[in-house]
Amino acid sequence: MKELIICSGKGGTGKTSVAAALAALALPDTPAVLADCDVDAADLHLVVPPLRTEEFTFTGGHLAVIDPEVCAACGQCYELCRFDAIARVEGPVGPIYRVDPLHCEGCGVCVHFCPTEAIAFPRAVNGAWFRSDTAGQTLYHARLTPGQENSGKLVTLVREKAREEARDKGAKLLLVDGPPGIGCPTTAAITGADLVLAVTEPGVSGWHDLERLIKLTRHFDVPLAVCINKADINPEFSGRIEQECRQRGVPLVGRIPFDQAITQAQLQGCSVVEIEPGPAAEALHDVWKQTLKLLTEDKA
Repeated sequence: MKELIICSGKGGTGKTSVAAALAALALPDTPAVLADCDVDAADLHLVVPPLRTEEFTFTGGHLAVIDPEVCAACGQCYELCRFDAIARVEGPVGPIYRVDPLHCEGCGVCVHFCPTEAIAFPRAVNGAWFRSDTAGQTLYHARLTPGQENSGKLVTLVREKAREEARDKGAKLLLVDGPPGIGCPTTAAITGADLVLAVTEPGVSGWHDLERLIKLTRHFDVPLAVCINKADINPEFSGRIEQECRQRGVPLVGRIPFDQAITQAQLQGCSVVEIEPGPAAEALHDVWKQTLKLLTEDKA
């Protein structure tokens, strides 16, 4: 089994559109399991319509809760909290302390130092993850509750569950729609992968963020390939990115032109390669061939 992670240095480059297209092109010759590890803003399910078969809660951290019956109102938790998560309210007979769940980071300092052990520390429900069936493939995806932390843990969980099923089924490919950026979720998604395909766009910010992703993958010794989306809107900068990649020894697997058919495919809830052939679909066929070649060479 090979593990392909599709990432981007920033959001909005077309990463999910590319992931959906490659997932469609993998059938039927390359049995694949899919995973959407962009848990903060998952959207692969919008273009790879799933039939949800299983749902599980995700508890990635803890949340402090003060028991007013036990609390001595000493104010020690209020003084020690560095996240302003303890609210002090004047009551009829003195101050009352409560935990603001939107500010609590789950560090546990208040729990450790409470002299009356009035603060409980239960696990917090941070979101949910799902197993779904879609077009002959299995999709693992998740939803992180807005404002919640531990997205890196949720990414790891989704990826591990998808990897387990891929191994059990004898799938040849685990295809992951990764998070944008270079933070903790991206690190959790790419570590140990066989290949990262970076989707970028021609422009100063596109190259800047791609350059950071190149540094990240090299730090973790993960092979990287690049495709340029909407390459024809700035041919000069696309050429510059290609030259920079060549100088750094990063293979370029294709240029995808701007094509309104991608938007039309999204409106129909499918990938662009599943509708009438067009420039973007043809380019994505080439991207898939070149990407598969790199994965095969890696195997050899």
